[in-house]
Amino acid sequence: MHQTLRRARHAAFLATVLLAVAISGLAQQSFDASLDVAKRATVFIYQASTSDSALAVTCVSTGTLISADGLILTNGGGVIPSRQCPGDTLIISLNVDFNEPPIPKYRAELARADAGLDIALLRINRELDGRLIAPGDLPILPFVPVGDSADVAIDDNLTIIGYPGMGNDPVAVARGTVTAFLAEPLGGGRTWFKTRAEIAGTMAGGGAYNSAGELIGLPTNAPITSFGSTANCRFLDDTNRDGLVNSSDHCVPVGDFISTIRPIGLAESLIRGARLRLNVEPISADPSPSPPLSPPSISRLFFAPSVRGAVPATVVGALPANARSLYLFFDYDNMTAETVVELRVTRDGIPDGVFSLPPVRWSGDEQGLWHIGAREQTWANGAYEFTVLIDGASAGSQQILVGGGADSQSHFSDIVFGALDQSGNLIGNGAIVPLGNAAYARFLHANMRAGTPWSAIWYYRGAEFARSADSWSEDSHGSKVISVAPAGGLLPGQYRLELYVEGALSATSDFYVAGLPGAPLPRVFSDLRFASAGTPNAALNVPAAASFPSDIDNLIAIFSWQQIEAHTPWTLRWLVDEQLFFQQSYRWSLASSGADFLVALPNPPDGSYEMQLLVNGLLLAQTEATVGIGQLPIDRFAQFNGTVLSGTVVDASTQIGIPNIAIVLIGEDYAASEFEWSQEQVVDLATSDRNGVFQFARPLAVDTPYSVVIEADGFIPLAADRFEFTQNQPIADITIELVRG
Repeated sequence: MHQTLRRARHAAFLATVLLAVAISGLAQQSFDASLDVAKRATVFIYQASTSDSALAVTCVSTGTLISADGLILTNGGGVIPSRQCPGDTLIISLNVDFNEPPIPKYRAELARADAGLDIALLRINRELDGRLIAPGDLPILPFVPVGDSADVAIDDNLTIIGYPGMGNDPVAVARGTVTAFLAEPLGGGRTWFKTRAEIAGTMAGGGAYNSAGELIGLPTNAPITSFGSTANCRFLDDTNRDGLVNSSDHCVPVGDFISTIRPIGLAESLIRGARLRLNVEPISADPSPSPPLSPPSISRLFFAPSVRGAVPATVVGALPANARSLYLFFDYDNMTAETVVELRVTRDGIPDGVFSLPPVRWSGDEQGLWHIGAREQTWANGAYEFTVLIDGASAGSQQILVGGGADSQSHFSDIVFGALDQSGNLIGNGAIVPLGNAAYARFLHANMRAGTPWSAIWYYRGAEFARSADSWSEDSHGSKVISVAPAGGLLPGQYRLELYVEGALSATSDFYVAGLPGAPLPRVFSDLRFASAGTPNAALNVPAAASFPSDIDNLIAIFSWQQIEAHTPWTLRWLVDEQLFFQQSYRWSLASSGADFLVALPNPPDGSYEMQLLVNGLLLAQTEATVGIGQLPIDRFAQFNGTVLSGTVVDASTQIGIPNIAIVLIGEDYAASEFEWSQEQVVDLATSDRNGVFQFARPLAVDTPYSVVIEADGFIPLAADRFEFTQNQPIADITIELVRG
């Protein structure tokens, strides 16, 4: 090695010239370089089941490497065990040659997942033969930068990368534009991107990229195979061991062409938790819901022009011309993460592909109020019909007319709930009311004429318990407060108010009664604190604290609760250094009041932690603590800041790629002539593949000088000092020519 470096010094002039030429082209990179990196980072995933020591394929999907240590982002439906995908082993195939099918190389484990979002994070952890890979022994793998899906706009160009077949085809590229944003009660109004790109079903879980080469979404679908149809599946293995591969075997779902992209923003907390290897464990209750006994269903379909949180602002039967938002609302029951939902929209009897939602996995809870709609684009005039299908069968439909003049009908809107203070003012948060004798609702009214009949109907647990009807006698515009006082007072649980004008539903909203009176929020959770001990239960007997030393076994959150009924939705959030890494919603499953609910965070790294408790989407309690120095190490999040250097090493005379070339980056404190293969000198190391292609896994900082050493048998080594990147670009691709010597 020392002799090689001496030869490198003698060739310093030639090396500097050649490398300077290569580096000088970095500022002129196009998306083509990023595209090659994205292709190399695209993997094919087999989910398989083990039987008699043999593997049978149960599901297939595409995935994308998002870190050099083998973290893969993909769709949940193809990797999370389910009725449709019952496998227990995940095989990862890598893209070795762009013109050839991927090659099975590793096995992976499920690191983090959200079945409702249809998003999963896998981590490569074993060789293909099942041997465990020790930490740090996995070769550096290509990966892509994660972008910001909030920056995506209508008509933006998309490039989708994935595998179009069952593992026998090379990686494919599809291109299209963003045609619409569809909204459900998650994702801040951007639950789905719609596109007309031709995306094969097996490309589900692959990558959708913006023009900068950043990953901004996952194409996803939900093939329906539960009704005897085999149009969307393939038979690959003799799963029943009868010696034949036919329709009696397990059908591997592939689905139709995909038109929906799940924004990467919905995966941010999952990615962060997986990168940090943080797994929150609720100890005091089993958060897994029991499977519903009845089939899924929907009811009470209606339209709203806008949404406040997750409830309709008002209810409409028609919209004026140039309307830019429209939402279909409905009640749902007996849903699961395996339920497949589809929305078909027609305008004047013609299918509208822009606003329709193809079959996707259910993203919500078991029961409640849901909406699907769109904003940020104009709805053309016409008669629309919305039809919701569940598991391939029609479950309900509703019509609305868009067009005409401005709306001047009498209506109610924006219902909020609370209690009255001593001065008679409504106080509260709008969605949770404490136990007491009465609940109050305030709503807005507009265009109300004197004498107009109106009514209010109150429900508890879905059953009507109070009703009032009257003629309007107040101002035409303004706000009004009404109340309900059931005999025996308010009981914990779910309530609903419906307001009608001239017999037509005009406004509706739900609220929960939980907790004891407090100001301004009900006291549902109390005595929230952190502790640490060898086991979660042992933490009950140690003092609470706000700071803890490094290397603790567990960080335990403990709290008490009061007057919260079973099945009430509540949410658990964890943040580290003010960054969300865990969020999960549950249905309450314990007694209505109690103490010492335990939530464990095993092996937390140094950082500042916060746990939050919410009911019906509203923050009711939170507490903070620090571990160690109170801050994560700077690179623990593996944020993609800087430039990933990639390229090709070629023979200068033939322009053919040279395999197995080591390219060594040296830190700014050392010159190439000082390099002695010590660990503190090396910033990163890359090795060219059989085509001469290489990529450094670590993003390189801008305005930081690097040195480089490149060596290969039969070629003059290169060594050069002080090259740097002067602009922040995700990918820089270069060609390095080696001269035979």
